[in-house]
Parts: sequence; structure tokens; C-alpha cells
Amino acid sequence: MKIVMIIVRTLMGLLFLFGAVAYFFNLVTPPPLEGSMKTFNEGLAASGYFFTLLKVTELVCGLLLITGRFVPLALVILSPIIVNIFFVHALLDRTGLPVAIFLVLANFFLAYFYRDAFKPLLTPKYEAMR
Repeated sequence: MKIVMIIVRTLMGLLFLFGAVAYFFNLVTPPPLEGSMKTFNEGLAASGYFFTLLKVTELVCGLLLITGRFVPLALVILSPIIVNIFFVHALLDRTGLPVAIFLVLANFFLAYFYRDAFKPLLTPKYEAMR
């Protein structure tokens, strides 16, 4: 099971790393967008900072997943990004849905594998150290 975890963690990390590197070095020409996906994308781009922040976060977390360091932290940081990726592809643009489903399943799988690291986060009343 540990080998499967390493494979899933590495694939997930490579996916985020490639997405960030492709964005910063303009390696992939984005397809023309239309309809609500175009409106959504233009709205995020209008902020001026969002895509850069997103891709820096994906780059750092992708490296953490690939190296196997701070994996629970990377999973927590990537979780809202993965949820957004899933809903964008489920509701606005179905072309990326298989990748989005993989990310959701991989995130759940890795969270389950690292479940002991998340126990303090899921404790209703946690006593802080004094």
C-alpha cells in the first residue's frame, strides 16, 4: 500500500508542478474559452494577482508532494484548490473532468493514508500547549 501511496502522491505532485511550470513559462497554449467558462476565467484574471498566487501555491505544494515532505500540509493547502477544480469542470467545462475526479480521489486517498496527521485538526475541543 505504501508503494501505491508514493505513486499517487508523485502523480498528483507532478500534475500540479507541470500546471505551474506550464503557466509561468507559457509552455501550453490555452484553448479558446467561450460562454460561462470565459466569463469565469476573465473574472479571476481581472483581479490581477489570482492566477500567480494559485500557480505559486501549486508549484510549492507539487514540490512538497513529489519530495514527500510536509505532505499533510500540502494536502490541506491544495484541498480548496482541488474542490474548485472539480466544480469548475463539473459545472462549466467538462473536458477536464477526468483529471478533476483523479485529483479528488487522490486527495482523499492521501488524506486517508496520512490520517494520523489530521487527527488534531478534527478534534472538537483541542487543548493548546501552555
